[in-house]
Amino acid sequence: MPRMLEVSDEVRAEIGDEEADRLLAGENAPGGYDCTSCRTPGDSEQERTSTVLFVGDETAVLAFAHATCLPSQVVQVTEEQLQGAARSIAGDSQAQAAPEQAVLGVTSGLILLSGELHPALVVEPTAPIARPGTTGAGDDFLPLLIEQGFMPLPQIDSVPPVLHGWSVLLAMGQLHAILQPGTTGGSPVAWWQAHQALQVADAWRAAANKHQQVLMFAAPVGSIGRQPREDLLRDALDKAAANGKLVAATLPLAGT
Repeated sequence: MPRMLEVSDEVRAEIGDEEADRLLAGENAPGGYDCTSCRTPGDSEQERTSTVLFVGDETAVLAFAHATCLPSQVVQVTEEQLQGAARSIAGDSQAQAAPEQAVLGVTSGLILLSGELHPALVVEPTAPIARPGTTGAGDDFLPLLIEQGFMPLPQIDSVPPVLHGWSVLLAMGQLHAILQPGTTGGSPVAWWQAHQALQVADAWRAAANKHQQVLMFAAPVGSIGRQPREDLLRDALDKAAANGKLVAATLPLAGT
């Protein structure tokens, strides 16, 4: 039975026409699979399925996702991330034994500046972020972002400067990733990627499409918390800024 596979032009360019045609013909595509985005089962014979190619420095891994979770695309990752993805796709039990890492929590909301609503993302990790290669209890989350070009924000009174090379990936009205420049000047790589694409409010999406950019605020663990309303989120942001625990940048919008 033909597979309901979607192979984007960029994936086809990477794997070649012959391999792409074999996939579309169902010769070497899976029937059932675990979605690489939401990790729940999928069936390429019953539902639209995207081919997602993870490309590292030396190797590549082809994965599958529900088309409603992710579009077919090429995702640039580090070789270390790719090995982890390969173990995860293969269901290697050793991958489950890895020590728990801090997760970046991302909240979307509208921020009022100079009488105009701007789409914003607030990023707060679930644990302190150590500088790569170091051990200890320090939290280098903000210094690492400042080194990338994010600006310390003592108060939220204007739109932060645009950080070129970074972007927010929105597809089909869902938030997929925050992208940063590739290490060698190549394609952007995911700084944060949604485990499952996040639905954003219509008003947020409309504001993002109007401005074609998104404000990103970041704070250390424990600074913001999960706020149920946008006014409470703004209060928490203002407090973090006043305490010197907020950095920000304006990121161009990628997608719609």
